[in-house]
Amino acid sequence: MSTAAAAPARPGQVLADLIPSSRVRDVALVAGGAVLTGLAAQLAVPVPGSPVPVTGQTFAALLVGTALGARRGFLSLALYALAGVVGVPWFAEGGSGAAAPSFGYVIGLLLAATAVGALARRGADRTPLRMAGAMLLGEAIIYAVGVPYLALATGMSASAAIAAGLTPFLIGDALKAALAMGALPAVWKLVDKR
Repeated sequence: MSTAAAAPARPGQVLADLIPSSRVRDVALVAGGAVLTGLAAQLAVPVPGSPVPVTGQTFAALLVGTALGARRGFLSLALYALAGVVGVPWFAEGGSGAAAPSFGYVIGLLLAATAVGALARRGADRTPLRMAGAMLLGEAIIYAVGVPYLALATGMSASAAIAAGLTPFLIGDALKAALAMGALPAVWKLVDKR
């Protein structure tokens, strides 16, 4: 993208709005966000005692929502979810389908990307503190859907589902939030200097 072609940053914009508007742009951004999420899901580390691995999928989905905004973020994660349900092997560890105990997290990703996209449109991605709040809210949404789904899908008690599907991931999620806190506000600072 050339600097001359980019629109100046204005309130109410997300990063994707800085690229000249077209349907082709929107389709490419939505598809690219889905692919990024699918690729990040392959960065998986099994967690002993949990059917849910640590992945880069959560971080990618929250960045997609923040960078694309609520509508495109929703469409991107909906494409990711639908393609995975029909057989594209890009859920965590090359999985697909809606029968996996971790599918609730995929639904949570869709809702979280939409929520953080709406917050980004209101400037949540412009400062580290607001970015941290947006990421933490996004993570909370993912767990609010993923953990109960895990319990239902596996027959675990609520406390067992929390122990297997939430507690082991908190430190990693704090690191992801810290990374986002620095990355997106820094990108906006660079844009604002141009």
